[in-house]
Amino acid sequence: MFHWLEKNPFFFAVGVFVTIAFAGLVEILPNFAEQSRPVIGTKPYSTLELAGRHVYIKNSCNACHSQLVRPFKSETDRYGHYSLSGEYAYDRPFLWGSKRTGPDLMRVGNYRTTDWHENHMKSPASVVPNSIMPGYAWLFTNVADIDTAYAEQLTVAQFFSVPYNQPVPMKDGSTAVVKMGSSVADANALALAEAKVIVADMRDQDVKDAVASGKIPEIVALIAYLNSLK
Repeated sequence: MFHWLEKNPFFFAVGVFVTIAFAGLVEILPNFAEQSRPVIGTKPYSTLELAGRHVYIKNSCNACHSQLVRPFKSETDRYGHYSLSGEYAYDRPFLWGSKRTGPDLMRVGNYRTTDWHENHMKSPASVVPNSIMPGYAWLFTNVADIDTAYAEQLTVAQFFSVPYNQPVPMKDGSTAVVKMGSSVADANALALAEAKVIVADMRDQDVKDAVASGKIPEIVALIAYLNSLK
């Protein structure tokens, strides 16, 4: 057999290729599958965070901001630890991006606060001098679409086995549970409870009054999403 292969260079090359390819698959695929699993500290988005993610996409925030810290010192010095594939386990669609008119937001929840986002979305230049980002005043009056966010939760929970209402491990050794409502009304109640926590750190009285009356402005949902990016 081996003598025959040595006399037939083409088939010998094919045999070498198949052998190396098989060995590569055996080595790479299990590791790839492991790295694609949710890393510790990654939890599903709540209903309010998903609604905020929809606001983020609707306003094309991903056109100017990436969510992918590359493994280079210049990146990690500025934005934090480089991104891991398992951190995107619950992202549909991914918002990696390739253009940075503004900074990367993969870990913005680690260094920006609710009141910072509030001021920044109203008047970016008042917070970041020389910023070319426009203000988003309509986010303070538009109402977030909680029903659509809840529908997305139902879909990913059913078809992608996203662990809502189940404990997921956190980096500090504890566990966290992201609750999914049992109905649209329940989902809205959970989102409203989360919104009340966020507006406690905001100054805009109209936003506070809206949440107190049972409505959730888009700015509150967007801040919930940005705060979750860590």
